[in-house]
Amino acid sequence: MPTFCNQNNTQTHIYFFDIPMVAPSPTSMMVRTKKTKAVGVPTIDLSLERSKLSETVVKACEEYGFFKVVNHSVAKEVISRLEEEGTAFFSKTSSEKRQAGPATPFGYGCRNIGPNGDMGHLEYLLLHTNPLSVSERSQTIATDPTKFSCAVNDYIEAAKGLTCEILDLVAEGLWVQDHFSLSNLIKDVHSDSLLRINQYPPVSLKGNNNSDTSKLDQNNNNNNNNNNNIGFGEHSDPQILTIMRSNNVDGLQISTHDGLWIPVPPDPNQFFVMVGDALQVLTNGRFRSVRHRVLTNATKARMSIMYFAAPPLNWWITPLPKMVTPLSPTLYKPFTWAQYKQAAYSLRLGDTRLDLFKIQRQQDTHLASASPSHLHRIPSAYSSTT
Repeated sequence: MPTFCNQNNTQTHIYFFDIPMVAPSPTSMMVRTKKTKAVGVPTIDLSLERSKLSETVVKACEEYGFFKVVNHSVAKEVISRLEEEGTAFFSKTSSEKRQAGPATPFGYGCRNIGPNGDMGHLEYLLLHTNPLSVSERSQTIATDPTKFSCAVNDYIEAAKGLTCEILDLVAEGLWVQDHFSLSNLIKDVHSDSLLRINQYPPVSLKGNNNSDTSKLDQNNNNNNNNNNNIGFGEHSDPQILTIMRSNNVDGLQISTHDGLWIPVPPDPNQFFVMVGDALQVLTNGRFRSVRHRVLTNATKARMSIMYFAAPPLNWWITPLPKMVTPLSPTLYKPFTWAQYKQAAYSLRLGDTRLDLFKIQRQQDTHLASASPSHLHRIPSAYSSTT
């Protein structure tokens, strides 16, 4: 597992790259691209001084729910080996790829996003991070299953190490007494973390090879994804954290807390970190999960790899005690990760799942007092829920 150290012994810096905003038009429900002000997504150097580093990680999670990390310890060959395996798989014929599917939920999928009718211009591989599960799935995915499973498992271990480092920094920055309280969820042998490889073929809008975002419908909460260049519709990730990388093709956009869309320039050598719904609950709403979407490129295929960090199915998720005060009472009813997954699969891609678990203060205040003080296991009967 990767380790991290202070290599430069210098002050922590947080960098920003200027990018255009996609702002809602005041006269219609369409969006148009325009530069409204200098806007940047935080880029955080993980090699620098730790106490300041934890503060900047927390600030990025609060303000964006999203940031890029540089000077991580994930070896380039670990990244390139998995990308090569992904490229080899998606280069196969359709009939060969279908042998690895259908995704129910694991395996090969194409266009269908979840069970509720959401569609996108993509194909994908979804894998559970359990090494035995990876080995079994590799038999139908790769010509050389051992080579594929080794590349996947090495990447998973590296991504897990990066995730745990970031979660430890979050705990430190929030002044949580147990600095490992969050990362221990991911380290648990029964962690329900996932790995997903998405492949977006080039798709151009009819009569417009530049995929102008003015063609997008701002009100796409239903995620019908009828727009020609929607690769993956607007959504937030249900897990704790997402560690994402892609090849050098753009398409990813994130939404600010006030609803403006920001295109994120790709960086194939670095990782992007996204706050998920579960971390929003664990911080009692101090962090907010980032809503994001992917637009297809008109001329180039985009490949992205996501590590979705999740707890075991039978772990309770409820705000950390440090996050609950008389002025900040518990916002969410307690639930297990299995229960939340079940709720997520029952809704459309763009729905706000956490609304199902919000406490209505006048009606449900008693639920807050009945919630566990931290994360607790429940009977294994819940562990089979997907």
